[in-house]
Amino acid sequence: MEYVKLNNGVMMPLEGFGVFQIPDRDECERVVLDALEAGYRLIDTAAVYGNEEAVGAAIRKSGLPREELFVTTKLWVQDASCEAAKSALQSSLRKLGLDHVDLYLVHQPMGDYYGAYRAMEEMCRQGMARAIGVANFYPAVLADLCETAETIPAVNQVELHPFFAQEAALENMRAYGVRPQAWGPLAEGKHGIFTHSVLAGIGERYGKSPAQVALRWNVQRGVSVIPKSVRRERMDQNFDIWDFALADDEMAAIAKMDLGRSEIVDHGDPALPHIKRGFSKKETRDCLWSFATNNTTCSTCLTSSGRWRRRAPWRISMGAPSAGAALAASGD
Repeated sequence: MEYVKLNNGVMMPLEGFGVFQIPDRDECERVVLDALEAGYRLIDTAAVYGNEEAVGAAIRKSGLPREELFVTTKLWVQDASCEAAKSALQSSLRKLGLDHVDLYLVHQPMGDYYGAYRAMEEMCRQGMARAIGVANFYPAVLADLCETAETIPAVNQVELHPFFAQEAALENMRAYGVRPQAWGPLAEGKHGIFTHSVLAGIGERYGKSPAQVALRWNVQRGVSVIPKSVRRERMDQNFDIWDFALADDEMAAIAKMDLGRSEIVDHGDPALPHIKRGFSKKETRDCLWSFATNNTTCSTCLTSSGRWRRRAPWRISMGAPSAGAALAASGD
């Protein structure tokens, strides 16, 4: 396992274990224990994952010294304000059973994330987080935050894998001293990544799987990776990437797989803020239709039937009304 020094001097494992979409407490506790036993020392969770308590239970059961672990959690959209962020981190710490996290991230650039980030700077100074950063901040948004914040984010966690290499985004992060971290480093299994001919061909030379080659490609770019699996054999395989190195021509061959776009999530989709707040696709379409045709906030927003029970929480920039109407009517 290799470590990297963040811009505030904190050392972070270059590979970690993610627990996205493992809401069942017993299963999450089991897989985190398996991951720690396999050698992972970075555990990545989030308030919205609903499994911080399970992660905390697994950490306690592992018996590992706290100083050996690197725990990341994230601030979700409904708490993106200065005051709410303070309460949110305290809540996460209670659930985790910890007195601090090693890294606290703004999960999405939505809501008053500037106010939230200022609160996070204060909480970092107080020792509640050893480092702070962001997630899903694309170049212009990250650059603006870096130019205005007192503390440069230590990490920006974004989608990074061979089909979405984001070289320009990486250059932007390097320019500001922000460490890139990959969520979905195996592209959530899309595009046949586990059997892809380029990755498989390279893997044969080293006795490695396509998944191991894809992970190794990212870490050699200086990207921290957080793969996720509920199967112990896959955890072991994903962690076994530190005994080989890809040649320059192999790195270049993998880079050519880049499609230049995400097929997991479109962060430019005007429906995304609504969806991220827990509304269903139908509720989202209804809201966009209401805004596009009447320039009014829909009843869903006003009555907060969404999961987060917010009142009129946001305004969406539609550009032209027809764009919202088309999306609302599309059924996608």
